[in-house]
Amino acid sequence: MTCAFKTVALIGKYQSPEVAEAVLRLANYLRDQGLAVLIEQGTASSTGLTSGFAIASYEEIGDRADLAVVLGGDGTLLNSACRLAEYDVPLAGVNQGRLGFLTDISREVALEKIGEILAGRFTEETRVLLDAEVRRGGRRVFHTVALNDVVVNKGELGRMIEFDLRIDGEYVYTQRSDGMIISTPTGSTAYALSANGPILHPNVDGIALVPMCPHTLTARPITLPDRCKIEIVLLPPHDSRVHFDGQTRYDTRAGDTVQITRSPHSVRLLHPEGYSYFAMLREKLHWSSTPRHS
Repeated sequence: MTCAFKTVALIGKYQSPEVAEAVLRLANYLRDQGLAVLIEQGTASSTGLTSGFAIASYEEIGDRADLAVVLGGDGTLLNSACRLAEYDVPLAGVNQGRLGFLTDISREVALEKIGEILAGRFTEETRVLLDAEVRRGGRRVFHTVALNDVVVNKGELGRMIEFDLRIDGEYVYTQRSDGMIISTPTGSTAYALSANGPILHPNVDGIALVPMCPHTLTARPITLPDRCKIEIVLLPPHDSRVHFDGQTRYDTRAGDTVQITRSPHSVRLLHPEGYSYFAMLREKLHWSSTPRHS
């Protein structure tokens, strides 16, 4: 096989022994194709695949791999994408979970579809990341990236929180609500969708702001250019909690500012030929098919 990919990393669902068989099958397939195979160290530990293949950290995968194949659900791919974004390693996702908005390769045809990608028969998509930080007293106290969304919410409080929204330094409004979802186009079909946010095509250069149960019913979702700087300033006496892709969280205090911008890094997703974003939406969201003619 003539292949532009020489070293392929395999990343499995976190602490999920049931993916061991799928990881081993794919690892053996790749090795039979003459490719170097790296098993992410957490995957190797949780699946028992600690011998026979090279074990690598995310940093080593970033430095050495030409492709990372993620076996799991969308959460696994979200975590891997954020960990590898700075290294510009393309990812392909094999769905071992439920929904599979991002992990679009079915486990039943995984070897066939990965083989097609290795042979150069794929389409590539670029997804934007959010760069998020918490500032306290003018100093950054937390920083991370998110592929889906940044969610500022009331945490374990039983009451609403209150915050100012600023866009590029301009005051927009003060809102009382359960919180705010700041979503990329990728995340527009995740938590933001359940809060009645808009679906944004991945090629839209936008960030969606979706209020969560606002006290004022006229507070509606809004889509901003992704070059904007978004600031949420938490007002006393309320503390809150910020979630990043549902993977990481940070407890904020009254007076803190959550600042979100588009990250300079992005995520490269590889899909087998024939992938359609709208077909994926039709399947995952159970949209109706074309009516039959009578």
